[in-house]
Amino acid sequence: MKKRKIPLRKSVVSGEMFPKKDLLRIARSKEGEVSIDPTGKKPGRGAYIAIEPSEAQLAWDKRILDRVLEAKLTDEFYQELLEYVTHQKARRELFGNE
Repeated sequence: MKKRKIPLRKSVVSGEMFPKKDLLRIARSKEGEVSIDPTGKKPGRGAYIAIEPSEAQLAWDKRILDRVLEAKLTDEFYQELLEYVTHQKARRELFGNE
């Protein structure tokens, strides 16, 4: 049986390439609304970060997503992102990679 190709994406924080399923997509719609995209299928410009609380914190400290998505993001968004990433990492450690 032919082995399937694993799609890779680059984390905007670390610059490393990861399998797409190990990253979280942040999407900006045409209207300029930025949201967390757990499915990876929302329309609009996307940026990926690794599911690591340290990466989410670094993105917040350096305002990396503001620059990449060309949008002004609030501290509340970054707080929500950090909580989401922390929760997803804990889930993966408990249940393994789905």
